[in-house]
This record gives sequence, C-alpha cells and structure tokens, in this order.
Amino acid sequence: MLQTKFHIVLNANSGGATRLGITAERLHGLFAERGIAVSVDADASRPFAERLQTARNSPAEALLSAGGDGTVTALAEVAIATGRSLAVLPLGTANLLARDLTIPTTLEAWFEALGEMAPRRIDVGEVNGQIFLHKVVIGAVPGIAAAREKLRGHDGFAARIAFLGHFVRRLSRLRRFAAEITPRSGEPRIERVQSIAVANNDYGEGLGQVFHRPRLDEGMLSLYLLRQLRLRDALRLATEMVLGSWRNDEVLEMESVRAVVVRTRRSLVRAMLDGEVVTLQGPLRFRTLPLALSVLAPPVAEAEPGLVEPEPEAG
Repeated sequence: MLQTKFHIVLNANSGGATRLGITAERLHGLFAERGIAVSVDADASRPFAERLQTARNSPAEALLSAGGDGTVTALAEVAIATGRSLAVLPLGTANLLARDLTIPTTLEAWFEALGEMAPRRIDVGEVNGQIFLHKVVIGAVPGIAAAREKLRGHDGFAARIAFLGHFVRRLSRLRRFAAEITPRSGEPRIERVQSIAVANNDYGEGLGQVFHRPRLDEGMLSLYLLRQLRLRDALRLATEMVLGSWRNDEVLEMESVRAVVVRTRRSLVRAMLDGEVVTLQGPLRFRTLPLALSVLAPPVAEAEPGLVEPEPEAG
C-alpha cells in the first residue's frame, strides 16, 4: 500500500466534486481508511495563487490535484519547482491527462488503483515561461471556449442551444490571420490560418480516441495549423476525430518541433491553455521540457504502446 503523504488541492467547484459531494472531510476519511496521511486545501475563498504557495510550502512528499485539467496544470508547475511527484484525482469534465495515463476516472476505481501507482516521468510544454500539459491554442478556439465558460453551471437544453448558436455565429465570422512561424531548426515563414495549436507530444488516431496522446515522453511538440474552419469543415473534422481518421484532413498541417516561435500582429494574444482562456504577451515562444514532471500513475501494460520509460543512454 502506498504510504506517501499528500497535500491535496481540491477544486470544490469542479464538476466531479459537486456531483460526487467531494469535500475536505470526505477526502480525509477516504485516505484515512487506507492509512494515508493527507492535508487538504479546499478553501475556495482564498486566491488560487495563495493556495499554490501553500502547496509549495507544504512538507508533504507529494502533491495531489483534485479537480479538472486547469487545477492539474497549475499544481504541476509547483511539483516541478519543488521536485515532487504529482498525483491526479480527476474531478473535471475532460480529465485529459488522467485518460492519457490510464488513471481511473471514477472515485472507487481510483482508490483501488492507488496502491499500484508509481512515479512516471513525462514531458511538459512551456510558452513564455508558463507550462502546459496538453496544448495551447490561438485563433478561433479561445473565443468559442470563452463563450462556453460563460455558460458553465447552466446545464440543460436551453444552455446547449445558446452555445450551439454562438458556435455557428462565430464560425461564420471567422477571418484568417497572418502568423510568422519560426521552428528552432527552420527558417521563418508566414502562414495564413484560422487557428494554431501547439501540443505537448502528438495526438494519435483511433476509433473514439479523441485528443488522445499515445506517448507523453517523446520530447517533442506538435504544431497544428488549421487553415480554415467553416461549418462544414468543423462537422467533417469532428466526425473524422471520432472515427480516428483526421490527420490527413485538407484543412490541417502538422509538424513536430522541439521549439517554435509564433508571432502575430497583436502584442497581446488570447489563447486557450489546457482548457483555460488566458492572455499571453507576444511573441509566443514554445519549447518542450522533456521528462520534467513526475506523475503517479498505474503501471503500463506490456501490450500497450507508448507511455514507457525511456531506456538509459549507453555510456
């Protein structure tokens, strides 16, 4: 049984926490049943930066994110800075990192698997000194995501129709923009696009494997250029992603890089970073930080490709 002491940062407003009734008291009880000591920060009234500082100062051996992907990314930065492992109790909507690492996404299964979890080193991406675990997107997507954020907490048919209406209107008004793209090992070039995404490692294809990364340790970033995104393009891409055949779509261009600089005419660039809408100072300087983060995750099945520890270099 795992005996690591955890400091837990709980996002009590995440979808999973509210749906399952996850509180600090319940987390204390669940871990105590297994003989694991924890400290839990569930104080949503404090600024999140202060809560991260508390995590940084905690004497706990490992940090645990109990929330969505945004909480995971924020706490990962603390884990890297303090040389500790990060555990992920997925309580968000997408839970992308947990799914890539085959971390169970139900509470019962997660606690059943906890005793078998072990540290695994994975890559992280960095843009202008800020880390990301999944991807950074500029262009069309952040505006759509911002509208979705306004509807957060408003479930039901009316909210879905409102978002769909905004999505269609947004697509009809999209304009391409010029971006100068300079890979570390290449010459600058000008591209006209509607969106640019830079992902931490590459997204694979496969039936139902939407935004799934088979490897998190290749030490590469994937640059995706979306040339245009009309309504018919969006519908076709969505279908191809579900069917696992999207990589050769005519509106996409992909490139693997270790570092890249993206310049646009704007000095301030609105972006979606791991699901959160942020404003970044241009130009955007991306690089990969290979194996920078230690994450507690279940062992990799021998038959499963990817997500394996790299072999030590000879000599």
